[in-house]
Amino acid sequence: MDTALFSSFLDRQPDLGAMGREELEDYLDTVRSWIDRLDEEEPEDMESEEYEAWGDRHEALEDLADDIMDQLEAL
Repeated sequence: MDTALFSSFLDRQPDLGAMGREELEDYLDTVRSWIDRLDEEEPEDMESEEYEAWGDRHEALEDLADDIMDQLEAL
């Protein structure tokens, strides 16, 4: 997932509270697939700026997955 695409994604996140169970489950599947794709792109140098940016993207997606799961539990 390139940086521009990820920035665009962050700007257009849907309102989780307005989504039904099926929409949330589909979105969770999508976010998990993004995490899997991002895992494949993990930089080798853990001290690099590239790794830090990768980690920030990864953490944001994991947080989003957690938010979706919380919303599903609230239904």
